[in-house]
Amino acid sequence: MQAATIISTIWQTLPWSDWLALAGYLAAWAGYALFAKRRASSQPSLLGLGNRERERWMLQTTGRDNRVLDGVVVQNLSVSPQFFASTTILIIGGLLAALSTSEQASALVAEIPFAARTSALVFDMKLVLLMAVFVYAFFRFTWSLRQYSIGVLLVAAAPERGEYATEPARQAYAQRAARVMALAADTFNDGLRAYYMSFAAAAWFFSPWAMLAASVGVVWVLYRREFRSDVVSVLAEPV
Repeated sequence: MQAATIISTIWQTLPWSDWLALAGYLAAWAGYALFAKRRASSQPSLLGLGNRERERWMLQTTGRDNRVLDGVVVQNLSVSPQFFASTTILIIGGLLAALSTSEQASALVAEIPFAARTSALVFDMKLVLLMAVFVYAFFRFTWSLRQYSIGVLLVAAAPERGEYATEPARQAYAQRAARVMALAADTFNDGLRAYYMSFAAAAWFFSPWAMLAASVGVVWVLYRREFRSDVVSVLAEPV
């Protein structure tokens, strides 16, 4: 009953413009994720071209006798999700602290120029949204870290070049290892995308229209970097 009362209070307190901004924010995030996944199948993307290089890397790895360097590279790749996961924990802790003193925090935010004046309940809802974004990012970063640890095992467990039954068997092992690396990179990309979208969520403290505009802007930036950036053009060049 108490939960239903809280939901009813939020529904009545939050203006329609804020509901529209929240729906637009979630639609922009989910819609772009779906669009990027489908567009990557027909147009070169940063992640797709990177996966091609990962497959070439694993083919080279399974053909080498000494794979110490490859293991070091995988460990270095796992440093980024580890760093972001640690940073995300600190951010979540800060948001929890702000949520516990929401009235004081709301008063401080209200003093920021152009910031919207809202009730403590609406302010708490905005903090909860930011917390949800970073909790999602934390799970994606930690899952990426675990996948990279599996990648290290696959590199270490790869047989010597002459121990494969056939050449196609070696290529199949390399492709399997490359897929694990690609999954780790894809999961890390989800976490980074959440960080980008957190800026759009933070714009909600100014106004719902700022949140909508920021959502569109962030999606545009993501699209440009994943499909139209200089590094995509370089990777797409024939080798």
